[in-house]
Order: sequence, then C-alpha cells, then structure tokens
Amino acid sequence: MTAKTPHIDLKGNELGFGKTVLMPGDPLRAKFIAENFLEDPVLVNGVRGVNGYTGYYKGVKVSVMASGMGMPSIGIYSYELYKYFGVQNIIRVGSAGAISEKVALRDMVAGMGACTNSAFPKQYNMNGTIAPICDYSILETAKRIADAQGDTLHIGNLYSSDTFYDDSFSSLNWGKMGCLAVEMEACALYCTAMRLGMRALAICTISDILYPPHTALDAESREKTFTKMMKLALDTAVEIENLPHIEPCE
Repeated sequence: MTAKTPHIDLKGNELGFGKTVLMPGDPLRAKFIAENFLEDPVLVNGVRGVNGYTGYYKGVKVSVMASGMGMPSIGIYSYELYKYFGVQNIIRVGSAGAISEKVALRDMVAGMGACTNSAFPKQYNMNGTIAPICDYSILETAKRIADAQGDTLHIGNLYSSDTFYDDSFSSLNWGKMGCLAVEMEACALYCTAMRLGMRALAICTISDILYPPHTALDAESREKTFTKMMKLALDTAVEIENLPHIEPCE
C-alpha cells in the first residue's frame, strides 16, 4: 500500500481507503454520497478534482470516489486503488440508458457482464475475445439485499460504450442481443478487476430511456436522487466486508 500515485494522493491522511470503494462517475455524486450517508467523512483525495472520501457506514469503513467519465478514466482509478491502496472491492454506482423494454426510468440494473465497442480489452493480448464479468459474491449479496428490502434489481448484461453521442445509433442493436442498458465504464472496471484478481460490480440506475418514447432525467436528479442505488451499494459494502482478503496479481 502506498500514499501517492499519479492520480491519487492521500497527502499523509492515515485514514486511507476502505476495503470497498463506491465509484460514481460524477465527483458531485461522490460528495453527495459522502455527506448524506457516511459518518465522519473525510476528503482523502482531491487530485484533478476527482474527489475521494472515506467515512463509516453502519460501523464499517467505506470510501466513495469519483471515476470520471469513460473507460480510460475508470481504468486508471480502479487500477491504482486495487494495486496500490489496499482496495479489495469496487462497486460502480452510475447512471445508464435503457436499451431494453424490460427496464424503465429509475430502475436499478446490475451488470452480470459488460459487452463493449471499446478497444480496452485488447491490451491483454488474448487470442480471442474476453467476456468481462462481475464478481459473483458481490452480485449475489446485492441481489439478496435488494430482495429483502422489496426492491427490484434487474440483472443482465450492460453495454459499455466508448461514445456518448453515437453517430451510428447502434445502442438499440445491443438491446436486441439482451443488453439491458448502455453506460460507459463497467467493461473497463471488470477487466481491471479480473486482471488483478480483485472484485467489482456495476449497479446503475436508469436515467434515460433510449427506446421510444425517449425520456431522460436532468443533471440534478442524476446527482442527488439515486439514493436507493446508493443505499443498496453501501449495504452491500457492509455485507462483503468479511470476504477473504486478496492481494492484487502481478
């Protein structure tokens, strides 16, 4: 464990990161989660404005840090957290656009796998195609908690796209192949976790409907109203705190 990388600097803060880090894309969403859910939250990273906080939830040390937008960004932050800061589990808490009529506005979706149009997985020089998947122990825990709370958690494939403004309008084709929603980070997070032997899960709330009739939530709603997802991720972090300790692979 270290105190400084090119993108994270604890600046001597001994609190560091919890075993589990929640990762929204938006730094303001990270701030919202820290201030509204964590006890005694402390800002432990502020490099490039990508704020990270550590505090306590139900007595368990938990962190929340933004990932920024897109796979290159979350690929950097997740790698450094896993490799150098003792983080075992990362739960992405983000927004996504529905590309399947099985999900509706404000529904929660957990990515069992993450299809992609990105070149991110090609770095591993595999003679074939990688299927990026989540950690089952976190997925099973999140589903069990959601069921116990009477909340619906849709489980299926996500489509991680490199393009937000997609000139080919191809996202709905991925819906025809069973993907529930499109977002921009899960594939890189899953690949990074798999490569380092760590654990990851992406839980998203539907902020846009991409099939007709198109609807969308505004920016403030995306930042502050996805509290059901935030609470589910935090409750999951508490439950997985006692999973066996793992070290990142070389």
